[in-house]
Amino acid sequence: MKRASLMLAALLLTGAALPACAADLPATLPSGDFAVTNATVAIGDGSAPIEGGAVLVRSGKIVAAGRNVVVPAGVPVIDGTGKWVTPGLVTAMTDLGLVDVGAVNESNDSSAGTARFSAGLDVSLAIDPDAPPVAVSRASGVTRAGVAPIAANAIFAGQGAVIDLAQNGPDVIVPRAFQLVELGERGADLAGGSRVAAQALLRNALREARELAQRKPGKDSGDQTPGQPGDALLTRVDAAALIPVVTGKQALFVHVERAADIRGVLALGREFPALRLVIVGAGEGWRVASELAAAKVPVLASALADLPGSFETLAATQSNVGRMTAAGVKVALGGFYDLDQPRYAPQFAGNLVGLSRVPGATGLSWGQALAAITSIPADILGESAAFGSLKPGLAADVVIWDGDPLEVSSTSVAIYIDGRPQSLVNHQSRLRQRYRRPSEGALPKAYE
Repeated sequence: MKRASLMLAALLLTGAALPACAADLPATLPSGDFAVTNATVAIGDGSAPIEGGAVLVRSGKIVAAGRNVVVPAGVPVIDGTGKWVTPGLVTAMTDLGLVDVGAVNESNDSSAGTARFSAGLDVSLAIDPDAPPVAVSRASGVTRAGVAPIAANAIFAGQGAVIDLAQNGPDVIVPRAFQLVELGERGADLAGGSRVAAQALLRNALREARELAQRKPGKDSGDQTPGQPGDALLTRVDAAALIPVVTGKQALFVHVERAADIRGVLALGREFPALRLVIVGAGEGWRVASELAAAKVPVLASALADLPGSFETLAATQSNVGRMTAAGVKVALGGFYDLDQPRYAPQFAGNLVGLSRVPGATGLSWGQALAAITSIPADILGESAAFGSLKPGLAADVVIWDGDPLEVSSTSVAIYIDGRPQSLVNHQSRLRQRYRRPSEGALPKAYE
């Protein structure tokens, strides 16, 4: 069966007859403790999928996955014949929970164009787990995500968060997980029209944060808030928000595309050695892949950006991700906003697998491609010990697919987060059911 089976969750909840793609799944999925057997299992660590494998879950955690998995007596078993089992998808750069409808400003909290603050903005306070794109992404296999703001009035966009997409569960699991800064062409525009200005602003901001962290509490403030020099350019809120960055407690995500700009970011490490840098974009990353690998700086890249849409991406190529990976760079697929929605991550990963078969091109193996949307983004978010693969001890974020998940014709038929089954019902699936066979009076008046 194909993507037309998004009605599965409603059928599971009502006990109605299941579609063919899930005919061998129980009407009520087990929770907490269960096993999936006789399936093609992909661990998500870069290895090839395992045919005839199994996954064992106890108390919401992965116990074992692969071949020769022993299922204890009494554990509910799902027959996965003909199915694929993977870890839940992880997208490290999204606007999930910040946007209901992108074109409606009142429902869009992804940027703050006239705010007095920049680095101090904390998106975790605005994330709405009931925003329609969250359920749409969950139904497509996305179980965890990094939610990032968009820079609007300064080079610093603010602090992103890590969320899970569990239905009726906790959404923000790591607030203030990383800081995002814009350099390159966009950063130059925000800083006054030049990359020179953007670099000066960034270095000054990091220096102010470092000085603020080293100052003693203000004597005249009446509290324990560190003082700030009178000539500071940052507000105290923004400077304080950057203290975890300069001390290495919070990752600094830097959006750059051009090879020269990437080298400039890597040079930051000499003045601020505690920085935990992550490059976002890296359209020309393949040109400096050896330098990225030597610096052990990971990258969140677009899968198939191959057009020189700007002067900073003149050397863009579809082989960018493959070449960086081959050079030893830790690369995940990122930047899932607007049209490039999180649910398209498997399609982009699959395209990179297909690219590996094109003469002269460099793509990814199947295992590498799945890791680029599961375990590697989890690692970049600092959560590889919590989720992102089917390794023992990690959260049981499990997705059962009706076919190869990197094929566009496959769809998820059951999803677990922390071992709990999740609904596949979402706004789009409800609309599909409503208008699939509309009866008289079912359409809005504008359509009658």
